[in-house]
Amino acid sequence: MKEITVRRPISWKSAENTNVGMVREINEDAILSLPDIQLWVVADGMGGYEAGNVASNMIVQSLQQVSPKPSLNELVNSIEDRLIDVNHRIQEYSDIMLDGRTFGSTVVSLLIKGRVGVCLWAGDSRLYRFRNKQLVQLSRDHSQVEEQIQQGLLTAEQAENHPESNVITRAIGASEEIYIDINVFSTQLGDIFLLCSDGLYNQVSESAMSTTLSSMTIDQAVDSLIQQALDHGADDNVSVILVKGEQDKASRTSTTTGV
Repeated sequence: MKEITVRRPISWKSAENTNVGMVREINEDAILSLPDIQLWVVADGMGGYEAGNVASNMIVQSLQQVSPKPSLNELVNSIEDRLIDVNHRIQEYSDIMLDGRTFGSTVVSLLIKGRVGVCLWAGDSRLYRFRNKQLVQLSRDHSQVEEQIQQGLLTAEQAENHPESNVITRAIGASEEIYIDINVFSTQLGDIFLLCSDGLYNQVSESAMSTTLSSMTIDQAVDSLIQQALDHGADDNVSVILVKGEQDKASRTSTTTGV
């Protein structure tokens, strides 16, 4: 007799929330969770009163229309095409409504298909993966300080309190051309993915994030992470999405056959 074990897909559960913070009057962040197609998005608007809010919501509204595709490559292309289109539409909105004033939004997205994850992003909103009690950043900030870190001109510690730490070098709508960075990686049972705006990681350390993720359910952790940012002053909007890979009740099926 031989036992055959059939692996079934991981079930991805998510929880999310966004908060205006302690200082801002308007929440310029926008979030999107589409568990049916396994797509999650955080967008952080910039450009002052109402403008940033317009940009982040344009991104989310466009990506909300993404439909299921037979292949991962087609899904990635669809998301990228929509972000490029939104970039043009924000530029047009600026010319018509804001006399050409620069505004836009960062974006970070997580797409999962099978055992493969894809991050598409522009700006400094981040995607982390928490696996085996280790928190790893899967996106790389498009910012002046990050460029200086890559060039060896700054250490990560020096960058934390650098006066230009909030200056980003790429955002949807900020220039005529936009380049979307893409990172492809493996996923596995038990992985927790954290998407967030800079309002979280500027206030909550990565060690505190790890402690929270290792000790709470994702629903509890979302509320806790936002509350920690608020407790530290939260001078910006705070957005958090958590996505965890869980095993379905019927995720492993054993059948016995004769030999």
